Amino acid sequence: MPLPTFHMIDAAPTPVATFSHASEVDGWVFLTGQMPTWPGEPERALPEGVEAQTRRVMDNLGLVLQGMGLELKNVVQARVYLTHFDRDYAQMNATYKSYFEDGKLPARTCIGVSGLAVGALVEIDLVARRP
Repeated sequence: MPLPTFHMIDAAPTPVATFSHASEVDGWVFLTGQMPTWPGEPERALPEGVEAQTRRVMDNLGLVLQGMGLELKNVVQARVYLTHFDRDYAQMNATYKSYFEDGKLPARTCIGVSGLAVGALVEIDLVARRP
């Protein structure tokens, strides 16, 4: 098996910890969980509410995919982390779903957690596959 390649994408937000935006091996691409932070503006306040934060997270994931020559249609699996699961699930879910073509949703796990980096309400990571 070849060694993995690690990717940093200039257009994506600055990482909030020590990680690459994505790692890749054998055509499989593993995107690090994105936070609702702003590219080029790491000190800017997070968007308010889970809907706006989910949009920012999905847009950030899109920037990483785009920087690797991929799209959301290449995503095969997602993991979603919510700090207020019962309160925010429905809004997050509707916003998340709007990013995908009807009937072509990746496999997904959604997990309630006690906290996330930078005080975020939502974090999402993805697994994609090159065509």
